[in-house]
Amino acid sequence: QVQLVESGGGSVQAGGSLRLSCAASGYAHITNCMSWFRQTPGKEREGVASLYTNGGPTYYADSVKGRFTISQDNAKNTVYLQIDSLKPEDTAMYYCAAGTGPVIAAQCNVRYWGRGTQVTVSS
Repeated sequence: QVQLVESGGGSVQAGGSLRLSCAASGYAHITNCMSWFRQTPGKEREGVASLYTNGGPTYYADSVKGRFTISQDNAKNTVYLQIDSLKPEDTAMYYCAAGTGPVIAAQCNVRYWGRGTQVTVSS
């Protein structure tokens, strides 16, 4: 099992920044890919960024390219999502996910989900 705990969400004004964190524990060797998703009520969960835990390129949804940055600190078993120039349409619950490749449409093949952290952006 892999446990994922997100943190760093909050309420910010448009134009601000947030850094979300995802602390992973458990048998991480069974996964090699980490993703961030977001979801608003009534909509499907959207993959926004992914990376492979052994390094390599990062992947982003077109809607967030240039504003979102995914990164990892393997020593801390933590994945981050830096969100800059926040917009009201970024308001959503953000979820961390662990899984396997390949990355398709900025999403891993997800096996484990965190519980999410809420981001609310006011105009």
